[in-house]
Amino acid sequence: MRTVSFTLNISIDGYCDHTMSAPGEELMDYFTGTMEDVDLLFFGRVMYQLMFPYWSDVAKDQSGTAAENRFAERFSAIDRVVVSRSLDDSNDANTRIIRGNPAAELLKLKQQPGKKISVDSVSMLPELIAAGLIDEFNLVVHPVIVGKGRLLLPPGSLREQLDLKLVNTIHFESGCVALHYLRQG
Repeated sequence: MRTVSFTLNISIDGYCDHTMSAPGEELMDYFTGTMEDVDLLFFGRVMYQLMFPYWSDVAKDQSGTAAENRFAERFSAIDRVVVSRSLDDSNDANTRIIRGNPAAELLKLKQQPGKKISVDSVSMLPELIAAGLIDEFNLVVHPVIVGKGRLLLPPGSLREQLDLKLVNTIHFESGCVALHYLRQG
């Protein structure tokens, strides 16, 4: 069975916002490394539209820094599944749109042969955790307090506590800390 990994940037006060800071070379290389064993990205519409076509354009034009270009090439080459009721077409051969029941769809994908599946959707996270589908969490904590935005998990969104085991910590010169957790049990 495939491993499902949830990867996200987060502020010290628990908000998820990719615009809170600009990642440097070191952080971009870290994110590229997290994609090495991934062969499927599982997005909600909002995150998908934030990431694409931006990163595919960077990969095509080589318009970023060296580290951004490496990330863009790797990231945009991976197949994608997007959960959306409103997105009509992705205009992208690597992207498949599903209309509902993300937990059931992710379970099917998890049971297929392949490498890791990377999930990047805060809106679906409580449902996917409740279904027992997230095996590991890669959280990059940024040294900022933003005070607003979308929380990693809304209060009361989990029915029961999820116990995790910290397996790796990476400290970056920027003050960011990458935390890698595995689900216990």
